[in-house]
Amino acid sequence: MSKLIRSSEAIKKQNGPVQIEIRNLFAKQFDSTQDIGEEEHSITLDEVYKERDRILEEANLEISSKREEFELYCQAKLEEIEKLRQQWQEEKLILQKEAYDEGFQQGYEEGIQKATADMENALKLANETVENAHINGMKYVEEQEHVILDLAIKSAEKIIGASLEKDEALFLSIVRRGLKEAQESKEIKLYLSPVYYKLVTENRDELAAMFPPDVPFLIFVNEDLNDTDSYIETNHGRIVLSIDEQLKELRLKLSEILESKD
Repeated sequence: MSKLIRSSEAIKKQNGPVQIEIRNLFAKQFDSTQDIGEEEHSITLDEVYKERDRILEEANLEISSKREEFELYCQAKLEEIEKLRQQWQEEKLILQKEAYDEGFQQGYEEGIQKATADMENALKLANETVENAHINGMKYVEEQEHVILDLAIKSAEKIIGASLEKDEALFLSIVRRGLKEAQESKEIKLYLSPVYYKLVTENRDELAAMFPPDVPFLIFVNEDLNDTDSYIETNHGRIVLSIDEQLKELRLKLSEILESKD
């Protein structure tokens, strides 16, 4: 779920570095070497991605279902109005025939007026019902959409937290993806939170092998970082590895789904 971004704000204090554009470093195309290593763990980055996609799909289906229910409700109300109109036409003909047959013009006119008034009131009430249903239905759907979005984000947070707790090597996959983006740099400085500093340093030789021997590869601890955050400093600029950024991306994608339904 974590996304690597090149942060323009993060390098404002540096003099002369080149800004690096945003890239998704967690594409599903894993090289064969990495696949073999990660398959040994109980939870993989692929599984986290699949769970994220499942959440997005369920949110989309739930939103579509709510909208479909509301549309069916409105259609039913419109059919009721049409039925009332048809009943009015039938009653009108009956009244006309009865009044004509009995020869009571006054009774006919009074009957027509009463039936007309009753029909107008019935249609007015039906129209108000549909209008109120439309307003309340749209409000309900909108509220449900945001509830679904929040639930999806909370689920994603739990997935990431549980995955990292069960399999710390998942964090190494995130770091490895970031380092691949810096392979053409002349110097690599990796900054980590204290939580994952030991894990990464224990695997330093494996990570350093990604670069030529003459490229310095240094690892530092930064106590100001959040537990799952890290970043890479190179001669080209900074590459940020942030779980929070992936959650922001998930929220953005869900919001886009909601907007596309309007």
